[in-house]
Amino acid sequence: MQRKPIRIHGIPMDLGQRRRGVDMGPSAIRYAGLCERLTALGWQVSDHGNIAVPDHQQLDTHTDIANAHNSAAVALVAHASFAAMQAAIRDNQIAIFLGGDHSCAIGTVAGAHTRPEPIGVIWVDAHADFNTPHTSPSGNVHGMVVSAAMGLCPAPLNIGTTFIQAHQIVMIAIRDLDPAERIALRTSGILVITMRDIDEQGMATMLRHALHHLRTASAIHVSFDMDALDPSIAPGVGTPVSGGLSIREAHLIMETLSDDGRVQSLDLVEVNPILDQYNHTASLAVDLTASLFGQRIL
Repeated sequence: MQRKPIRIHGIPMDLGQRRRGVDMGPSAIRYAGLCERLTALGWQVSDHGNIAVPDHQQLDTHTDIANAHNSAAVALVAHASFAAMQAAIRDNQIAIFLGGDHSCAIGTVAGAHTRPEPIGVIWVDAHADFNTPHTSPSGNVHGMVVSAAMGLCPAPLNIGTTFIQAHQIVMIAIRDLDPAERIALRTSGILVITMRDIDEQGMATMLRHALHHLRTASAIHVSFDMDALDPSIAPGVGTPVSGGLSIREAHLIMETLSDDGRVQSLDLVEVNPILDQYNHTASLAVDLTASLFGQRIL
């Protein structure tokens, strides 16, 4: 991987879902030593602080989309993260965004899509986040991120002027879908690698398949939800789902992407310190990021 400077932005947002605590995720990941680990690996790292997020007590929900809770405020943050991603691209830097709930990726994916070269998105998550306000059982915007990035959600959730296409997206570790979301995903054209696929064919085989699928992309944006891992090893997440990735499977994803060399930006989201044990999940997030940026066993 080319040694560009790395810039870090926190997005301390929990507006995209109902369970409080993920807004403290950026602080937990920083406390676990992210900057220090990357610096020790030889990277030039600058922390640009946190993107401003509206406070729950000050929200104006009158302009929210029906069945998309806090959508106006989420869109405001998305525009800020969109601009931060564009600044990283302009300055030829690698961008790491620390969530917060996964709705922060509405802006980062849209921003990554403004690159002059073709991009691909690798979405590592227990959930597809492919609902819309029309299909969502909960109205939680963190479950609509991919559909929003594809322009399938109404304003203000459709950030940017062009939208990422289905063939540019690979989902990994999917195992928890809502009924209407499942139907939409089957016909979407997105490459979906479920936990069953990983169980049957192995992570290495599925990663080769994913990278071949994105072979025309010159840059890759990774959006990594920590609930992709099994909650027995990553308990401090916003929406835990059993049957997830093992530690080694998660590291293999990051090590393989590092070897591939095309990753230019990363979301690291859904760490909830309130539900964690001794900051273990945040520390694991740092370990995985280190693997993505060159840490090796040998």
